[in-house]
Amino acid sequence: MNILRKISSRLSKYSPLRFKQFLIKEGIQIGEGTYFQSPRTTTIDLTRPSLISIGKNCFFNNNFTALTHDWVAHVFINSGKDFVNSCGRITIGNNVSFGQNVTILKNVSIGDNCFIGANSIVTKNIPANSVAAGCPCRVIMSLDEYYKKRLLLCEAEALDYAKSIVERFGRKPEPKDFWEEFPLFVSGFEMDKYPNIPFRRQLGPIYDKYKSTHIAKYKNFDEFLNAAGI
Repeated sequence: MNILRKISSRLSKYSPLRFKQFLIKEGIQIGEGTYFQSPRTTTIDLTRPSLISIGKNCFFNNNFTALTHDWVAHVFINSGKDFVNSCGRITIGNNVSFGQNVTILKNVSIGDNCFIGANSIVTKNIPANSVAAGCPCRVIMSLDEYYKKRLLLCEAEALDYAKSIVERFGRKPEPKDFWEEFPLFVSGFEMDKYPNIPFRRQLGPIYDKYKSTHIAKYKNFDEFLNAAGI
């Protein structure tokens, strides 16, 4: 890596957008809407950029690593064997999100609409519409199955979170505390009543649909707090 490339690489680590632009300039294919949460802790193998393809609207969390090659040849040649190359493609589909500390090794394809859990090492292909995790990473359930599971658990978790605010901080919870739990108490036609909740950022492409169709389980924030015993 020449001096100018090294400087460009280091500077790119200070901005998710600059980092993405640097990777594209290096030859990695990356779709629109893809975001790198922590460029400084992200390692993308630049030795063979033509082997890496990343789709649209993907999210890369802290300590992400993608490796298109290994250095087993070093062991081969120092043990008296031949020099043998080793590399393979990494293909990531559209709308794929990663938990923290995920590593993807060569010869791996991840389909569209997948979530890869924290601390996973992905060594084999993951089919589309899957939730996967582990070392080695494996499919745990389909995305639809996980969605139904989350629907059953999300309310109890939100109510417990509300209680924890009182217990830890000794204050009444505020709507802005619930930047992810708001669907339980904010109907689409009442979004204007909660200016401190980042609806557009959180809802993204379903913002308009939410605004026109969503009906919350609780009529308002006070009713939600009452359900939490506050």
